[in-house]
Amino acid sequence: MIFNKSSTLVFRYFDVNQTIMINEYTKSNCSEILYVVNDAAIRYKNSIPDDCWKEPYMPERELLDEFRDGVRMLGYMHGNKLIAVMGFQEIIDVVLIRHAYTLTAYQGKGTGSALLEYLLGKYRNSRLLVGTWRDAEWAIRFYEKFGFVLHEKKESTLLLGKYWNISSKQIEHSVVLEKHG
Repeated sequence: MIFNKSSTLVFRYFDVNQTIMINEYTKSNCSEILYVVNDAAIRYKNSIPDDCWKEPYMPERELLDEFRDGVRMLGYMHGNKLIAVMGFQEIIDVVLIRHAYTLTAYQGKGTGSALLEYLLGKYRNSRLLVGTWRDAEWAIRFYEKFGFVLHEKKESTLLLGKYWNISSKQIEHSVVLEKHG
């Protein structure tokens, strides 16, 4: 991996001569981001209570609100196609990892790991928190693989209330993992 002049992380796989780039995406990329989020969110459908699931999982207005609230989005481009996104938000004294999604066809191939490694490198001296659905065990294992520690329910509830703007129903069914830089 190398960094080019614009601080874009560029991975080069010489065996397939394919360039994969991680860039920051903005609200002008809403349709591409939403395509990734809503395709990937299908995996969560059985882990989310029925009264918290909606289709599309993330409507455009919600994504625009996230940008307005300071969420920034990294995207993983494979060829000419955006295949994964990971949002993050610097808030108070932490960095929240938000909206980590990979297109279904590309899941399990290291895409999410590359985005997370990039973010961990960028915020190596920071306190990072990620919230996910309690029943999304694969997501919890993914973050634990990178040294995140799962908080007990009581602490998760406190952190979700302090740093996230989500419903009490979502808080009830979510957990928080943490990693210190």
